[in-house]
Amino acid sequence: MRGSNPDKFADRQQDAAKARAAMLEKARAKMAEVAAKRPELEAERAKLNAEREARQAQRKIEKEAAAKREAVDRAAREAARAEEEKMAIAEREAKAKEEKAKLARLLEEQKAARDARYAARKKRSK
Repeated sequence: MRGSNPDKFADRQQDAAKARAAMLEKARAKMAEVAAKRPELEAERAKLNAEREARQAQRKIEKEAAAKREAVDRAAREAARAEEEKMAIAEREAKAKEEKAKLARLLEEQKAARDARYAARKKRSK
C-alpha cells in the first residue's frame, strides 16, 4: 500500500484490517452471487432427482418384466421337461411290455418244443 510505512505497527495493523475488510467484502459478494443462483441450482437438482427417479422406476419395471418373462419361460421349460419325462416313461413302459410279451412268446415256444419232444418220446416208447 502506498503511503503507509511498513515499519510502523499501527500502519501494518491498518493495512491488515483493510485487507481483511477487502476479503470479507469479496466473500460477501461471492455469497450474494451464490444466493442469487440458489433457486436455479435447486431447480436443477430437483430436475436431476426427478430424472434419476424416473430412470430407477423404468429399470424396476424392466426388471419386473424380465422376471415375469423368466418365470413364464421357466414354467414352459418345466412343462416341456415334464412332457418329455412322461413320453420317456411311456416309451420305457411300452418297451418293457413288448419285452415281456417277447419273453412270454419265447417261453411258449420253448414249452411247445418241450411238449413236442415229450410227446415224441412217449410215442416212441409205445
